[in-house]
Amino acid sequence: MKKEQKHETDYIRKYQEEGYTANFLFDNGCLLDSETKYAYKPEEIFIVAHHRYEGMSDPDDMSILYVIETGDQKKGTHLIGYGPTADLEEAEFFKDIPEENYSVNADVQKLT
Repeated sequence: MKKEQKHETDYIRKYQEEGYTANFLFDNGCLLDSETKYAYKPEEIFIVAHHRYEGMSDPDDMSILYVIETGDQKKGTHLIGYGPTADLEEAEFFKDIPEENYSVNADVQKLT
């Protein structure tokens, strides 16, 4: 039996309930905390988990939800497009996050 895929908003709500309430935006090569306006560099970001999504009606509609903790203890989420719709500069930012800053179980799809 095929497992039903949750939507990004379902996971965002779940993580908000767990205290991941900061909203991060990508701007000028940094991940910006929308509340404090602090601009984080890749080495200040820790990936707790990430979920990949593919649109049900449009396979080109792909995204990744990152669950993030920062070096100064902020916890939140960030959603990016990938595939044909990806922002290449934003994708490079996430590729520049040091491998040791990713949780061992960060890729949720590998666990299911």
